[in-house]
Amino acid sequence: MVLLCLLSAPAQAVDWVELDIAPQELTTALEQFSRFTGMAVLVDQQLSDQRHTLGVRGRFTPSEGLRVLLSGTGLAAHYARADAFTLQPVRVREVPLPAGVTPGLGDSNYAAAIQTVIQRNLCGSPLTRPGSFRAVLQMWIGRDGVVQHSRLVSSTGDLMRDKALVDSLQNLRIDRPAPSSLRQPVTLLLLPDSSGRSMECTTGEGVPGR
Repeated sequence: MVLLCLLSAPAQAVDWVELDIAPQELTTALEQFSRFTGMAVLVDQQLSDQRHTLGVRGRFTPSEGLRVLLSGTGLAAHYARADAFTLQPVRVREVPLPAGVTPGLGDSNYAAAIQTVIQRNLCGSPLTRPGSFRAVLQMWIGRDGVVQHSRLVSSTGDLMRDKALVDSLQNLRIDRPAPSSLRQPVTLLLLPDSSGRSMECTTGEGVPGR
């Protein structure tokens, strides 16, 4: 049996709340979120264990604050009622392909397309520019080529960089639709230059590398 635990009994849920939850283990962060918002959080500990959140700070509605809190965790909220929710692994939403667009090529060709777009995206910012850090991320890509969800599996050791990496994947579009055979999630490994297999950023377009 899966262990479910109610982190906090709900008070009356609020419309707007000032949140100040630091990056930390997800289970502890959810306890704080429950106290801030009065929402009941029913958590499968097998899902929340070993996951971390990048935190949330600012004035939000509870639902928007929760979305930010869960960003990069690979989990999404499922609401039992307005003031109570559980967590579930994210899933790729079914989206129709635009008229006249055919599905992507095979997995190997599509992997190269993913790498090209990711590299170009990361090289656009000094904070996410590959070569000086190691990180493992996962992403879920819709049939239309848009990244729907992401998860930071291992930290770079820099919280600002971690957040920038997760933010860089939000709504990122791969240059072609995803093939139906694509295994989800797609795992992205970023390595430092010392490994000899890192991505390389060059002037203009990057050169794909591993």
